[in-house]
Amino acid sequence: MSTSSPGVRTSPEMPIPERMKAWVLGGPDELFQTTKPVPMPGRAEVLVRIDAVAICATDLEIIHYGSPAKFQGGLPFHKNFTPGHEYMGTVAALGPGVDEYRIGERVTVEIHAGCGQCKRCRQGMYTACLNYGQNYGDVDKGHRANGFTTDGGFCEYQVNNINTLVRVPDSMTDEEATLVVTAGTSMYGLTELGGLVAGESVVVIGPGPIGLLAAGVAKALGATPVVLVGTRDGRLEIGRKLGADRVVNVKNEDAVAVVKELTRGLGADYVIECAGTQDAINMATAMVNRGGKICLAAFPHDPVTVDLPQIVRNNVYLYGIRGEGRSATHRAMAFMAERRFDARLVHTHSFHLDDLPEALRHARDRVDDAIKVVVKTRGAAAQRLAAE
Repeated sequence: MSTSSPGVRTSPEMPIPERMKAWVLGGPDELFQTTKPVPMPGRAEVLVRIDAVAICATDLEIIHYGSPAKFQGGLPFHKNFTPGHEYMGTVAALGPGVDEYRIGERVTVEIHAGCGQCKRCRQGMYTACLNYGQNYGDVDKGHRANGFTTDGGFCEYQVNNINTLVRVPDSMTDEEATLVVTAGTSMYGLTELGGLVAGESVVVIGPGPIGLLAAGVAKALGATPVVLVGTRDGRLEIGRKLGADRVVNVKNEDAVAVVKELTRGLGADYVIECAGTQDAINMATAMVNRGGKICLAAFPHDPVTVDLPQIVRNNVYLYGIRGEGRSATHRAMAFMAERRFDARLVHTHSFHLDDLPEALRHARDRVDDAIKVVVKTRGAAAQRLAAE
């Protein structure tokens, strides 16, 4: 091994360039490709050579609105900021003292590394770190969230804390590995925050990536029945393949009536709301049972009017979710590796890193009914796309 900076270990088998390709955010909806210095890992960190990165709806929000990113104390525009957070890759360098991983291991990453000092981090809720975007004035000491408060994955290399890494089995493709965070978010909402018990009923509203994988996770956890509600038959059919016992197209059926019929008039124990619209949120309040739980997993653009009396009268528990806390990604990875649900079904398109604007257009405009769009930096798929 060689050393490129004090205490950092590298390998001649994985040479690291001085600079890398990176996409940078200018103003709203303005991305341009440039080069940046390859960052080096500090203590308890590794350098990840990014092999694939999935596009999340939150990436589109950040590129257009700036929020929910908080970069250098404010919005991320015109700050040489690189977005993107659902990435996986190969360990390329080890920070001082790191012996938990070896160079050449394939890993996927969580977004958040909490500050480790605040009340929420000490509870394991590092995605709700009270120092989000604050960092005690020092990014090495405080919370960091790749693609939100620090540079993200629309580039070739990125630094990650060892606590954010999840090993990828040889049997799993790069594309599938990028979906672990999405599945982990659903897992976190259902298990750690929701307390789902096998045999309880779950309804998922909105068959986007999180909603589809929520259906798969719920079924794998033993929920019954699992109902998926949406407006697109193609996506609903994917949800059925992922494990949904019943799918409902609200254009053709009354979703509340269907749920009530399936639950003998009681309503669902859990509703995972992944659409982020006023109608969907109020649909959730109408179909959840007394004492049931509603998980809000989407980011509404504007304030919504909610039937609060319905929630209060029926002792309904309402909670939001951000990210994939309490190591939910590790459990999601275990389920995916065992094919308890087939996350590959939500991956619909792949592009090369050089073609990121087109990849973003497919994700934003749902071109060819795109669900999860993955950007590759290397490998056979990336080389083939680059040649086309």
